[in-house]
Amino acid sequence: MPDLLIELFSEEIPARMQAKAAADLRKLVTDGMVDAGLTYAGARAFSTPRRLALVVEGLAASSPTVREERKGPRTDAPEKAIEGFLRGAGVSRDELDVRDDKKGQVYFATIVRPGRPAAEIVAETLEKTIRNFPWPKSMRWGAGSLRWVRPLHSIICLLSDESGANVVELDIDGIKSGDVTKGHRFMGPEAFRVSGFEDYETKLKRSKVILGADERAEMIWHDATNMAFAAGLEVVEDRGLLQEVAGLVEWPVVLMGQIDEEFLELPPEVLQTSMKEHQKFFSVRNPSTGRIERFITVANRETKDHGATILAGNQKVLSARLADAKFFWENDLRIAKDQKMQPWLDSLSNVTFHNKLGSQRDRIDRIAALAGALARKTGADTASAVKAAQIAKADLSSEMVYEFPELQGLMGRYYASAAGFAEDVANACESHYQPLGPSDDVPTQAVSATVALADKLDTLTGFWIIDEKPTGSKDPFALRRAALGVIRIILSNNIRMNLDQFIDSQLLKHEIQSNRHGATEQELSALNDTLEEIADHGVFGAAFRLVLDKLEGKDDAPDTGEGSVLRTVADQVPDVSTDLMAFFHDRLKVYLRDQGLRHDVIDACLAMPGYDDLALLVRRAKALSETLKTDDGENLIQAFKRANNILTQAEEKDGVEYSFGADVKFAETDAERALFAALDNADTAIAPAMEAEDFVSAMSAMADLRGPVDAFFEAVQINSDNQMVRRNRLNLLTRIRQTCLSVADLSKIEG
Repeated sequence: MPDLLIELFSEEIPARMQAKAAADLRKLVTDGMVDAGLTYAGARAFSTPRRLALVVEGLAASSPTVREERKGPRTDAPEKAIEGFLRGAGVSRDELDVRDDKKGQVYFATIVRPGRPAAEIVAETLEKTIRNFPWPKSMRWGAGSLRWVRPLHSIICLLSDESGANVVELDIDGIKSGDVTKGHRFMGPEAFRVSGFEDYETKLKRSKVILGADERAEMIWHDATNMAFAAGLEVVEDRGLLQEVAGLVEWPVVLMGQIDEEFLELPPEVLQTSMKEHQKFFSVRNPSTGRIERFITVANRETKDHGATILAGNQKVLSARLADAKFFWENDLRIAKDQKMQPWLDSLSNVTFHNKLGSQRDRIDRIAALAGALARKTGADTASAVKAAQIAKADLSSEMVYEFPELQGLMGRYYASAAGFAEDVANACESHYQPLGPSDDVPTQAVSATVALADKLDTLTGFWIIDEKPTGSKDPFALRRAALGVIRIILSNNIRMNLDQFIDSQLLKHEIQSNRHGATEQELSALNDTLEEIADHGVFGAAFRLVLDKLEGKDDAPDTGEGSVLRTVADQVPDVSTDLMAFFHDRLKVYLRDQGLRHDVIDACLAMPGYDDLALLVRRAKALSETLKTDDGENLIQAFKRANNILTQAEEKDGVEYSFGADVKFAETDAERALFAALDNADTAIAPAMEAEDFVSAMSAMADLRGPVDAFFEAVQINSDNQMVRRNRLNLLTRIRQTCLSVADLSKIEG
């Protein structure tokens, strides 16, 4: 069975595109061959800055001959139907068979598709792949119509086996396939022929090209860490940069340079970011001081002076870059120390956050107010939380963050410390952006957690109020990430809070801001007065209308009738609040599902009071989940469902509600009396346990009902001929239902 070698040799391919391009080449070629009936044993793809390569091993010599029987119309069908069948099957009438069918005699066609040689299929597949390759960006050159990421120079398409190698003939816009390629642009530019993959890989290495990106990355990391270790230093790990640099060179040569002394006092993150973003340098750190003192660069060639000229040029360019960074740093520090960052905060009034949500300064004011309210729940010092929220985004106006946006927050911490703010306030400037992803750390300091919650809640409520919610896979404002961040902060810090009331309050702040030009001063004052009422109550609609009713009882109350700003807000916001709370619950289900909690268990707990106290909700869900893993818990669910179904059917049939009146004196069997006693014991245990939020004990007491309930159903016929006994037993089923539902809504549990 032959092997296939493909190489597409071009000008330099951007490093960020190489890995996906290699994977696309493998998929498109192998899928195309398989679709044409050509099987293979294995395939590997490779990339370098100037080439994509694919080797397919154990390729079939040809596709198999395929025989297909196709059923046609009846023999007495209209002539046009028969002719259409003949055209579709590609046969003549003489080649048709007539067979008996349950509907009469029917035509059958036997279609034979002869196999095709591998070379023919490969040529067809490769041409289609090249002409339709999914580059993110591509270009045309010369007079041809072919588009490629950079000008394509040559194509190797070679089938080889024990008898030798044969070129698969291919001509794409004048580029003919062959068995010739080139090595390194400078150290091995001569063309050479290859006879198969092993020969190809060996000759490439001889011509100073390492074909595998992983091998190049491993070489770079090995040489860099060894070089740093020899100097008593360590390389700052950056796997993303390593992969990128491996895509910039075909023959990596690692060099270590010195950073000028005048730049060593810059924050290490500034040095690291500047060198990475502008020069693709690795940072080399002194482990004893934490300072970045040197850099690693990777050249693409060996030189007679062992890289001295390359290093000198790199150090010259780096010094110019770091001089800019030093200038930004010193200017920013002066503003932070002398003016407490106030000019930056003032300038944020002219920076639009969103055209419907006001400026960055408007947003900061909202976040600061919310942080002050949240501090009562998070345990943070209120003044510290408010101050941290007020300055947390000041660094967005700094020169350093303007140059390196990825340093936002981090530079805020440096500047807040330089301005003399407390450590927890400064730390909040950096960590209030966290978590940025599912694996990112969650802020744990009280002030940081408070500002982070306020920031994310303001973002979510703002975009919800203007109806910019995520749809399908689209989430341009990262609102799913923000909601997950709120959930993780609350759960990681065990923050007890009714999320709904803070959502309501913040939605109202957005409405006040958006309606401030259409409302009277009296109305705006009344709107602001409602914020504390909302914080003290829970559900927006009821709390807000309570405030309106109070206002209407005052002599100087603003008009709150039909068409007023107050009533408009009251009518619009509650639905938005409910929808956003549902979004949080959906995100919570996804988060807990990854931790092994079933969605129906979460639904059973969401139906209970305190559904917006996420920490409480998760504790209840975990306790219920553990209970359902026991035999008693699992079987009690079935007993509950049986009791609930019988009771529901009886109430529908009789047109009455059996919700009270179960009395042990009407019990006729020991099983009934035992169930009465068990329910009394369960109620006695469950009520104080639920009051104390001891869900484990409450669930355990509920699960203990399994035995008495099972015995009751085995020994007792519910629908007794004695109507008084029947009513008593149905009321007893109500007690079972009520006792179980006091812990969780077990009707939501599946199965």
